[in-house]
Amino acid sequence: PSCLERLRAASKTALVQDGKRKIHYLFEDGKEMAEEYDVKTGQLVSRKWREKNTLGGSGKWQVEVGEPTSPLLGALESELIKESSSNPVFMRKDTLSSFQWRIRNLPYPKEVYSVSVEKEQRCCVIRTTNKKYYKKFSIPDLDRYQLPLDAAALSFTHANNTLIITYQKPKEILAAEEQLQKELKKIKAANNGDGDCKTQ
Repeated sequence: PSCLERLRAASKTALVQDGKRKIHYLFEDGKEMAEEYDVKTGQLVSRKWREKNTLGGSGKWQVEVGEPTSPLLGALESELIKESSSNPVFMRKDTLSSFQWRIRNLPYPKEVYSVSVEKEQRCCVIRTTNKKYYKKFSIPDLDRYQLPLDAAALSFTHANNTLIITYQKPKEILAAEEQLQKELKKIKAANNGDGDCKTQ
């Protein structure tokens, strides 16, 4: 079945809370997906996936879009072990028309970076001429819809120590997202209550 058909077939619950519409999907294979949309703009704010672990319990949430969740360490541990706040932070933050990634804490000038598409490996690669940063990342949405990567759709800019990479969404994804939004509008959302919607 196509990605859109799988999303349609999943059981869904919705909740409107803090200006966000939260949708929880449960797929036939036991996988879960949680999405949050801005109520005003309809823009995707976050998307997380979770699979059952080998013992059948719920695994950890993997963030695909939105702020990466920091692992909750014990009070003592967090005092001792802390990731450097100057390390580059890679996160995805989409717009309505494009996939977008932001990498904070990259102080080098724009001409140091190169961003390219590796069609065979189905990923994008960020390189720096000063060999200070290297990152490979895939675009799961294109994989799910089995669409090719297009180098012409990729662009980047650099401002305020942040590298911003933009990939224009192909028309197939824009059409599928529009269809999905129509489906999601049909779901009656619990309003800020502690309904059956599992949020995290």
